[in-house]
Amino acid sequence: MGLFGSKKHTDAEKDAASDERHNPITGVDGVLDKKVMKRATRTRWIWCLITSFFLLCSVVFLILLEVGNTYNTGLLRDWYFLRINVSNVVPASVPNFELLNSIARSLGLHDFYQVGLWNYCEGYKTPGVTGCSKPQTLYYFDPVAIIQSELLAGASIELPSDLTDIVDIIQTASLYMFALFLTGACLSFVMIFIVLLSVFSRWTAFLVMIFTAIDGICIIGASVIATVMFVIMQNVFQNTITQVNIGATIGIKMFAFMWVASACALIAFLIQLCLCCCCVSRRDVKKGKKKGIKAYDKASEKTVTADMSGAA
Repeated sequence: MGLFGSKKHTDAEKDAASDERHNPITGVDGVLDKKVMKRATRTRWIWCLITSFFLLCSVVFLILLEVGNTYNTGLLRDWYFLRINVSNVVPASVPNFELLNSIARSLGLHDFYQVGLWNYCEGYKTPGVTGCSKPQTLYYFDPVAIIQSELLAGASIELPSDLTDIVDIIQTASLYMFALFLTGACLSFVMIFIVLLSVFSRWTAFLVMIFTAIDGICIIGASVIATVMFVIMQNVFQNTITQVNIGATIGIKMFAFMWVASACALIAFLIQLCLCCCCVSRRDVKKGKKKGIKAYDKASEKTVTADMSGAA
């Protein structure tokens, strides 16, 4: 009996060892099956790649925004936040306004000035943009100083106080806008690679989500500041200032760049937020919290098929 009982116990141990070796998740000898692991976390990995894609799109559009209007070349001259038209600075209500406008032009005043993130460009209606100022960090658009500096020595144009009053506001808003856009571009580029770490655990995804939130705040915040500031400037030029005739138009392409970048950053944040509680992570599989049902079922089918083949 004792010998029979020992044999029965030995057979049970062998069966348990065999089950352990053929476990569909841990694989042979308890080692985690890499193929099953990849299959179990495939959904999470795909969403990580999608997040990287949206961050890449955000970086691309931010680069387009930051290089716009920097030099008088190619398409860059057509990308600007705001263009002010001073070709008819003397209103039609003034006698001999056409003569006075031509005199203003002969004194050195250009037909239009357009502003980008780093500098401004100037030009005339017929040839278009003729030159751009040197790009500088933390640039802000000062229309009063630009117009006065463009005039020949000894010449001057008296500008209304409404225009000079907004210069300080423009300077402060431009500094914040510049810093936020640059920070958002750098952070988005770094996060393209960092978000891939979210596949490992939910805690990692949580930390990544915090940085994607900061990234989104920077880009969206800068876009809001730019939109409000340049729309107000356009309104001041066109509706508030009546003593001189200055037109202003918003740069649609530049606005499209910054808001598409903002939308991409927001989508990336929302995906990372969902990854904090959804989709199986590698840590979940290792700890046995979640197995990835589809991956487990496929692995089980393969194990059963292999056992049946071995038995035959």
